[in-house]
Amino acid sequence: MPTYARLPRFDQDWATLTPAERARFRSAVAKFVADLSAGRPFRKGLRVRRIEGVAEIWEMTFAPDGRATWQYGEAIRSGHAHVIWRRIGTHDIFRAP
Repeated sequence: MPTYARLPRFDQDWATLTPAERARFRSAVAKFVADLSAGRPFRKGLRVRRIEGVAEIWEMTFAPDGRATWQYGEAIRSGHAHVIWRRIGTHDIFRAP
C-alpha cells in the first residue's frame, strides 16, 4: 500500500473543490492506489502522465476538467511507493504544477 503526503498548496486547492469534485477525486484515487499497489501500469481512464518539461511531476485526470499533480517521494516503507500530492483543480493548476 503506497503512502502519501500533501503539499500545503494541495490543501488550499482542495478547500476550493465542490463536494462532487472531491468525491470524483476520491474515486479516482482508489483506482490509482489499486494500480500502484498491484505494480501494474495505471489504467488508461486515469490518464496518468508526466507533465511536459518537468520530469519529476506527474498529472492524473479525475474529471473532465479535473486534474491533480503529484510526484514520487522517498519511500517511507520499504518496497512501497510514496506519493506527494502537489495541486488539484482545473487545467489552471498547470501554470504552477
